[in-house]
Amino acid sequence: MNVELHIEELVLHGFERGDRHHISEAVQQELTRLFAQGVPPSLAQGGEIGRLDGGGFEMTAGMQSGAIGAQIARSIYGGLD
Repeated sequence: MNVELHIEELVLHGFERGDRHHISEAVQQELTRLFAQGVPPSLAQGGEIGRLDGGGFEMTAGMQSGAIGAQIARSIYGGLD
């Protein structure tokens, strides 16, 4: 199955402007890894999701941007179930 995922806007509050590229790269890498493991049932029949609230996630002080991006990706992927 081919899945095309387009995230038009990812809104993150409270992060340094310089971290945005590292975070977005980590989101892309983790989503790629998650989709390689399986497509969520909500997408298995095809179709389009106009808007998705990925919910929230917890961070610890000093958390690296790669780990933050991975957490965001897991929240997005989890929101697709």
